[in-house]
Amino acid sequence: MAAQLTGPSTQPLIDAWLASLRHQRRLAAPTLRNYAHAATRLTQLMAGAALSSLTAVQVRRFVARLHAQGLSPRALALELSAWRSLFRWLNRHHGLEHNPVLGVRAPKAARGLPKALSVEAAQQLLTESSSPDASPPDAALIRDRAMFELLYSSGLRRAELLALNVNDGRLDLQAGEITVTGKGQRSRTIPVGAPACTALRAWLGVREQLAAPDEPALFVGARGHRLHASALAVRLNAWARQRQLHHGVHPHVLRHSFASHVLQSSQDLRAVQELLGHASIATTQIYTHLDFQALAKVYDAAHPRAKRK
Repeated sequence: MAAQLTGPSTQPLIDAWLASLRHQRRLAAPTLRNYAHAATRLTQLMAGAALSSLTAVQVRRFVARLHAQGLSPRALALELSAWRSLFRWLNRHHGLEHNPVLGVRAPKAARGLPKALSVEAAQQLLTESSSPDASPPDAALIRDRAMFELLYSSGLRRAELLALNVNDGRLDLQAGEITVTGKGQRSRTIPVGAPACTALRAWLGVREQLAAPDEPALFVGARGHRLHASALAVRLNAWARQRQLHHGVHPHVLRHSFASHVLQSSQDLRAVQELLGHASIATTQIYTHLDFQALAKVYDAAHPRAKRK
């Protein structure tokens, strides 16, 4: 079998592997392109050598070379994932006895803190227009306010918000709560604040102006069907700019802001974990760093010996 893994027959093998990803695993076209690009890069690095000759030491050298050329840790992790998949397929279908990519890891990326709005900025974002000459908002603006209030009120993920349906019993405005299904198909029920309930009632009152007949989605776009994620991001960014917030406000910023503000007020990390739907509290702990940053600012402003050059 190893003879089939020599340089001249490498490309047919890669094409067969990509075909299996396309037809059996049904990977999306962008993912397939990334995998094909990763495989091409691997063959270039190998310079005609047989796939069966590749060792873990060589893979680590390739990773180091690509890192030196400017590939980020995240990009390298994706590259390794594709290579690992290729060699798993070769193990299974072409008798290759080892996977040289197993155990090889990309360099660790520095984990940045999630961006969150201050309480004041969140209030500014969601404040009603006070202009006496402002015309009554159209249905799209009423929908936008309902979406943004709900994102901030309940800390929903973008996908959770857009998956909501209007008559599935998951939104209970009378009780002020909503049930969503998040990552890992885990369901959770979250409180919905009074301003969000008010905004949602207003939207439900005008939803039929935009929604196509029999469309189940709670939030619909201009064509009457379920709103697309990109449209949500564009609408929120435009809404923020109109309110003089020019720092790239996107849907996940409202989730981060929700988590940070609840943690600052309650100091209850377990409760925030439940509200966010995190499987592990380690994921939620990043918000303690945001909370510490807020405390550090207070310290720097108040303590006479806090200032450092």
